[in-house]
Amino acid sequence: MGREPLIAARSLTKRYGGLTAVNEVDFEVYPAEFLGFVGPNGAGKTTLMKMIYGLVEPSEGALHVFGEEVREGARAIKARLGVVAQDDNLDPDLTVWDNLMIYARYFGIDGAGVAPRARELLDFMELTARRDKEVNTLSGGMRRRLAIVRALLNQPELVILDEPTTGLDPQVRHLIWDRLLSLKERGITFLITTHYMEEAESLCDRLHIMDEGRVIVSGTPRELISRHVGEYALELLAAPTMEQEIARRWPELERQRSGQRLYLYAEDRETLLPLVEELTGRETRLRPASVEDVFLKLTGREIRE
Repeated sequence: MGREPLIAARSLTKRYGGLTAVNEVDFEVYPAEFLGFVGPNGAGKTTLMKMIYGLVEPSEGALHVFGEEVREGARAIKARLGVVAQDDNLDPDLTVWDNLMIYARYFGIDGAGVAPRARELLDFMELTARRDKEVNTLSGGMRRRLAIVRALLNQPELVILDEPTTGLDPQVRHLIWDRLLSLKERGITFLITTHYMEEAESLCDRLHIMDEGRVIVSGTPRELISRHVGEYALELLAAPTMEQEIARRWPELERQRSGQRLYLYAEDRETLLPLVEELTGRETRLRPASVEDVFLKLTGREIRE
C-alpha cells in the first residue's frame, strides 16, 4: 500500500497448553483503515485482539504495534490505543461522568484537561442527557456507546472494537456505525471483530475470515463475494430431490444447503431468472450475494458453541 502499517503481525501464534487459539496469522493494519476479523465462536478473534492490546502475550511469531514489539513496548502501545472489549467493565455504581474522569487518570489526564473532550464525546454519542446518571441505570446500547466514548478519551490513533454491537437493537447499531465511520473520516484507524456480517460489510475496508485459529481468506468485502460465491444469490425451500434436478439442469450454479433451504449463486441475475420463473408459486428470494454467504460457505452452516 506504500504506507507503514500501524500493526504488523507475522506467524503470530498463541497456545494455551495443547490448544492453539491463534495459528501463524499474518496481517497488517494501515492508517485510517477499517480492518475486520470475522469467524465462528472459538476462531481466535478475541485472543488476537488481546495480544494487540497487551492482555495476552504471544507464544510465537512477531507482532509490532506503532513500530513497537508488543512484548517490549506494551506501555507505549497502550498510551496510543483505544479499546472496546467484549465486557465493558464500567463501574456500575458510578455516574457516566465519574467513569470517564477516573478512566482518564489512567492516561495521566486530569479532570480539567479531559472535561471538554468528555463533553464533546458524550454529545457525539448522544449521551449528554445521561451524564449524571449511574451506569447501572443505562440500557445496553447506552453502555456500549459509553464504552466507545471512554476508549476515545485519550485521543487514540487506533481503536480496537471487540464485538462492539452484540445484542443491540438495529437503531443503536446503526447509530454506532454512523459514528464510527465519521471518526474514520477524521483519520482514526479501527480494528473490529464481529459476528454480524452486515456490520463487517458496512464498515470494513478489508476483511479477514478466521476459522480454527487461522486466517482462511482475506480481501475487500466485494472481492470476497465475487471470488467465492458470485454477485447474486437465490434462496428457496427445496427437498433433496429438487436439488438433484436443479444440479442436473443447471450444473454451472454454485449451491449450498442449510436444512430445508437451498442457496444458489451466480455472477448475474439473468443466470438465475429462468430458475425463478420455473419456480413460480414456490417461496424464493433473489438478492445480491453478501459477506454472510461467503462466511457460511467457507466456515459451514452448523452451529458452534
